Amino acid sequence: MQEKKRGTKRTIAGTVTSNKMDKTVVVTVIRRFKDRKFRKFVTKRVKYKAHDERNECNVGDIIELIESRPYSKSKRWRYARKIKEAIGVTA
Repeated sequence: MQEKKRGTKRTIAGTVTSNKMDKTVVVTVIRRFKDRKFRKFVTKRVKYKAHDERNECNVGDIIELIESRPYSKSKRWRYARKIKEAIGVTA
C-alpha cells in the first residue's frame, strides 16, 4: 500500500520584530523583486505572526518559518529554526 504524499510546506526567513506575546513572535520578511512594468527593483515588507512554543526567539534574530495549520485568527506559521542570533543579546 502506498503512503499518501502531502504537499511540501513553504518556508520563509525573516527578522523577529516583536516577542511581547506569549508563544507568538512577529516576523518581518523583506522581499526584493523587479517590477514587471517599470523594471525597477521594489522592496516589499510583510509581517507574519508565528507560533513559538518555547518562547526562545528574541528581537533581532533571523529565523526560519514553516507553513502550518491555523493556530489562531492571524497565526498560520510556525517557528522552525534559528538561522542567526541577534548581535549584542545576552541570554
